[in-house]
Amino acid sequence: MTVRLNKEALAHARRLLRDGDVVRDERDDWSEHAPGTDEENAFIEKHGMKAFALWHLGEDTDETEGTKGRCRFPYGDFRRLHRCAVIAGESRAGQYDHDSIAKTLKDLLEDIDARD
Repeated sequence: MTVRLNKEALAHARRLLRDGDVVRDERDDWSEHAPGTDEENAFIEKHGMKAFALWHLGEDTDETEGTKGRCRFPYGDFRRLHRCAVIAGESRAGQYDHDSIAKTLKDLLEDIDARD
């Protein structure tokens, strides 16, 4: 699996942070806050795959372009940046040796925490 940083998604996440569209939740909250399959599909139907991809910091280039499988490391719920998603993503990226993604997520988490 080759996962690269989605720079457009990072810019989107940073805009959300700058605008204050952030949920400062706790580490384990992502399992409850993450959009489900039905929410994902409804979002894609309304906004398209390009908009869906903006909510994921990683792009698996081994997966077919324009599919959900290509999008990795979600950071929000299609409305706001979630601290818990960033924490979960950083942990998962580190676990699977996606070092640049893990570093990006760590930096994003530090920026979120610095704005408290």
